[in-house]
Amino acid sequence: MILRNKNVLITGATGGLGSALASEFVKNGSNLFLTGTDSNKLEQLTARLQNKNTLDNKIKYEKCDLSDERSALQFIEKVKIVFGHIDVLVNCAGIFLVKSLTDTSLEEYKKCIQVNLNAPFILTKAFSQDMIKNKWGRIINIASSSAYAGGPLTSTYCASKHGLLGLSRSLYQELKTRGVRVMTISPGSIKTEMGREVENLGQTYDTFMEPSEIANYVVYNASFDGNLVCEELRLNRLEVR
Repeated sequence: MILRNKNVLITGATGGLGSALASEFVKNGSNLFLTGTDSNKLEQLTARLQNKNTLDNKIKYEKCDLSDERSALQFIEKVKIVFGHIDVLVNCAGIFLVKSLTDTSLEEYKKCIQVNLNAPFILTKAFSQDMIKNKWGRIINIASSSAYAGGPLTSTYCASKHGLLGLSRSLYQELKTRGVRVMTISPGSIKTEMGREVENLGQTYDTFMEPSEIANYVVYNASFDGNLVCEELRLNRLEVR
């Protein structure tokens, strides 16, 4: 098990996909550091994961608002104190802003870009240094099908995901010779709380993908450690309605 005893940091851990990813990494024997904006949800998630933690790995959590740069930097220092280093960084936190350009305020735009694009940059910059030093690491950026397209009422969200894809593509080229693999995962609509907002845009929730399916696929790809490498994954629904 390549991922056993690896230190994994997951942002947006209490969301539908984040919690599914956490569960999958636990199955693979990884140590987890979880973060989100709701302490109660983090505590409840940690308790559920501990019940599945048959390999007795460490599971820690800390509340952090990634929309605040100072909080993000303080959070990084706390993670380093607890775990020393991170082997796998999963940038899963995201804001799905559904508003017309006219109704979107500059503050809403900045917050969405901060969480969806700037925070992954800050966290990657901080934790990739030890990955490079150890000549092993995984940076998994959760983008979206919106990283490849645009749509009405989602201009800010699409802009942030296009930016994340561009960042990831560049870092993949920059870090692959240093033992660090950067993967971009771009799923379509998922059966999560955020998915309910997508449903309001006219899509059919019953056709959405299961978070557990995506989590299983992502962790499976992260476990490859030979010459085969995954740069980008676009995960789509079988039927789009």
